[in-house]
Amino acid sequence: MNIAIVGMGYVGVCTAVALAAHGHQVVGVDIDVEKIRQLQASLPPIYEQGVAARLQKYRQTGHLRFTTTLADALADCPVVFVTVGTPAAADGSCDLSFVFSVAETIGRHMHRYTIVVIKSTVPVGTCEQVREKIAGELGRRRLQIPFDVVSNPEFLREGQAVTDALAPERIVLGIDSQRVLAVLRMVYRGFASQWVVTTPRNAEMIKYASNAFLASKVSFINQLARVCDQMRVDVVTVAHGMGLDPRIGGDFLRAGIGYGGSCFPKDVRALLHQAHRCGVPLSIVAEAAAVNETQVSWFLDVMRRYLGDLQNLRVALLGVTFKPHTDDLREAPALRLAAALTAEGAEVSAYDPTGAARAVSVCPELIPAATVAAAVKDADALVLVTEWPQLIDTDWPELRPLMRGDWLFDARNALDPARVVQAGFRYVGVGRGG
Repeated sequence: MNIAIVGMGYVGVCTAVALAAHGHQVVGVDIDVEKIRQLQASLPPIYEQGVAARLQKYRQTGHLRFTTTLADALADCPVVFVTVGTPAAADGSCDLSFVFSVAETIGRHMHRYTIVVIKSTVPVGTCEQVREKIAGELGRRRLQIPFDVVSNPEFLREGQAVTDALAPERIVLGIDSQRVLAVLRMVYRGFASQWVVTTPRNAEMIKYASNAFLASKVSFINQLARVCDQMRVDVVTVAHGMGLDPRIGGDFLRAGIGYGGSCFPKDVRALLHQAHRCGVPLSIVAEAAAVNETQVSWFLDVMRRYLGDLQNLRVALLGVTFKPHTDDLREAPALRLAAALTAEGAEVSAYDPTGAARAVSVCPELIPAATVAAAVKDADALVLVTEWPQLIDTDWPELRPLMRGDWLFDARNALDPARVVQAGFRYVGVGRGG
């Protein structure tokens, strides 16, 4: 099928290569001229394993092309995916201006039956608003062209997004018309996924509910770690024992310095905003957000307990992106920790496989390092903040002599304490009973 995807950000690019991989003719659309030039040269605007090679492959086979003009794409594409950003407003609500702009452009230029698939994360009721925007533009043109608006939320995990896009665990479709279902089954033909076919409002809520639940699970174990820290209990062992219960599961039960990224923080705030507008408190989700907001400061208190006054200390951070296998710095806990440390007079260096140099634009006091060794040189303490595999597998005995101090804070409980202690470090994890 001929498919247009509007918005060549993280979700848009990964969706484009996945649909091209399944044999569709895909045109990616974005108003950013430089981004389109990069994509036409097979240079992805995001860091994600496997994207660059697939861009090049499907451009060469003719299954993938790019343009800055949505009107041109509409001439050939009866299915249009909307993957533009929905940034958070100051009150926590979603800014839907990009979504609505795309809807109005579709209404101004569509010339036949069109299926508009909203894959951007949007509040409940957005499909109805998009439908009104398109109908309004058609009315101004005095045309009656049939169209459908579908909710099809994405569930991509950064660092594994290409795999998730190619083989999603579930395909959620919120539809108002059965005629659209046959077309979307053709779009997703060959995808071995579970299907959930429901209303647009239900589909929109599934996305928010999923992320809010996972965020709550993270905050639960982080708050429990604070208790374990005081009661000489190892939260890692506790989480392992909990996770063996299939009703609980072990995923998202690793205590750490808090969640970040483009999804959990924004989606939790957006869901809380929607609940507030309904007059219904979501106290569990609100507490999860509050725990996450204070987890960095709690961890800083732990560091003070062992280091004392942080003034004039040199602290090395290993990892600054919010999770491994990405270059995403949005809401990264490492940047909040760096800002807090520098505010107390510490000198902070940082190494990250993808993000250290860019982190300086967010935290100017941060000293980027080109290697792990350069980051830890003369440091009084180092903190593992992002669990990149190459950082976990660091040659710890080789690093220890480069440092002035011997404290190693594991902000992700990702290291083997015995291994780093044997290398000469004093190890401190998150809620490990120390």
